[in-house]
Amino acid sequence: MRRGVRRAAVVLALLAVLTPGAPARAAAPLPLERYFDNTAVSDDARPAEADFDGAGASLSAQGLTAAGWTPGRPLTVLGARLTWPDRPAGEPDNVRADGQEVRVTGRGDALAFLVAGTGGGTAGGPGEVAYADGGRSGFRLLAPHWRTGPLATRAVTVPRVNTPAGRSAGRARLYVVTVPLAAGREVASVRLPRATDLHVFALAVRDTGRGWTGTWAASTSGHPAVGPWTDRTLRLVVRASAGGTRVRVRFDNTFAAAPVRIGGATVAVRASGAAARKAPARLTFGGARGAVIPAGAQAYSDPLGFAVPAGADLLVSFHLPGPVKAAPVHRLAVQRSYLSGPGDHTAERTGGAYTTSLTSWPLLTGVDVGGGPGSVVLLGDSITDGDRSTVGANRRWPDVLAGRLRAQRAVPRYGVLNHGVSGNRVVTDRYPGDGVSTDQAGVSALHRFDRDVTAQTSVRTVVVFEGVNDLLAGADARTLTAGLRALADRARAAGLRVLGATVLPCGGRAACTPAVDAERRAVNAWLRTGGAFDAVLDFDAVLRDPADPARMRPAHDSGDHLHPGDAGLKALADSVDLRLLVP
Repeated sequence: MRRGVRRAAVVLALLAVLTPGAPARAAAPLPLERYFDNTAVSDDARPAEADFDGAGASLSAQGLTAAGWTPGRPLTVLGARLTWPDRPAGEPDNVRADGQEVRVTGRGDALAFLVAGTGGGTAGGPGEVAYADGGRSGFRLLAPHWRTGPLATRAVTVPRVNTPAGRSAGRARLYVVTVPLAAGREVASVRLPRATDLHVFALAVRDTGRGWTGTWAASTSGHPAVGPWTDRTLRLVVRASAGGTRVRVRFDNTFAAAPVRIGGATVAVRASGAAARKAPARLTFGGARGAVIPAGAQAYSDPLGFAVPAGADLLVSFHLPGPVKAAPVHRLAVQRSYLSGPGDHTAERTGGAYTTSLTSWPLLTGVDVGGGPGSVVLLGDSITDGDRSTVGANRRWPDVLAGRLRAQRAVPRYGVLNHGVSGNRVVTDRYPGDGVSTDQAGVSALHRFDRDVTAQTSVRTVVVFEGVNDLLAGADARTLTAGLRALADRARAAGLRVLGATVLPCGGRAACTPAVDAERRAVNAWLRTGGAFDAVLDFDAVLRDPADPARMRPAHDSGDHLHPGDAGLKALADSVDLRLLVP
């Protein structure tokens, strides 16, 4: 059947070329697989059956299988549902972009492409979207190189590369890249760039949550060793910023090299500790009790009728049949969660089986509620993450902001998604994005922006509050402001409102020298006057000591001269003009 499909595509292409007066493009857009003209995947035993890069090298089919990327398998990455080509090793499985008109339909916020570049480096160029109403919009699609592109943004790493002479040292990378769409318009087709070093394996319209509001989220900050956990149940405590009558949760296998299995999962409103108010409600995944999440992919639970009270603590419990030796984790939860002894205890109400405490959030990255006005993302570092705030009290400044939104009616009651990562920087990766990590300060804000901002559920506005770690590590104002401008530009390109927050003073800390403070003041002057953001939150002015502007007010300082305490975090949230959050 596949050979017949490919023959039909060849005949159509020949007719377009040979018929007098025929246009250069096909008469009608075709599905992507009808254009497949390159073979990227080979069996380890037959490495010469594929030639991805024009020099005989190819991806290992066995390496892809080990990552859970098998032919025809749906993969959700960056919120987009893509399908790995349903082709066996040695058959064409991708298209070299050369202006092909591809049939793709749907409404959403972005187009998602599963891609990689060959040749000398990044590959790509301009393409075009055609809408059902006759309109068109342009985009620029760039794919990192399959051997040398950044690990921090790759969707999956294949541990080995095949060549006609056998296996080659080094690894291969595949990427999911998104480009914005015109809001609310039905896509009819996509014209690929003319860049034959750009290889496209799949594409789809992404809908990041029409009908949903993000109520809680956390960023993956690394991929550390855990447990190991075999036949254990995790019960994670998270705070719902917004309420609703339906719920779904999201698990991410970010940065992983192998699949992870969720044996079963439940959600409940917390009473106290690990105990639920009522019997936990069972979650399903595509109708099944559990899910196997491929390396680098996500799993969303099915919508569940379940009342989520705004401002309540939820218990999300999930069973790991195991073994799980390393996992994507948000390290600094500032919240006590729980780990059980052996067995599936997801349905337990009392919490008696949960005998061990956790101080991190593994695997779970999002909770959404049905309806609502959408979400605000707060992209930041440890100050946003809540470092030095009271454990279990939900006194991070995003929590206080969420409380203010719930208590008023002047602006929409947005969900608030805290994407602070302790130790994070704007322009430099702390965690390289691959392998078991010892550093859990995450990849840079630039590298995590697509995952932690544009791919979040129904995001409307983003607040960027980051930069002090860059300055303390030696970055100058010019480098940092270039990174902040890039974040603002990307937010605007995605149709988001974007606010910037000034960098807090850190005087009194050993590394915060007068030279560092001079760079900080230069960054803040640029933020206040540069116009890169739609509005600026002057957090520096809120917390600095009038008697010594290089330091925080003593009443707001946690004592380490870098992180505000509970009072300082509240002052930050209370200073936000809520009207600035409205697009």
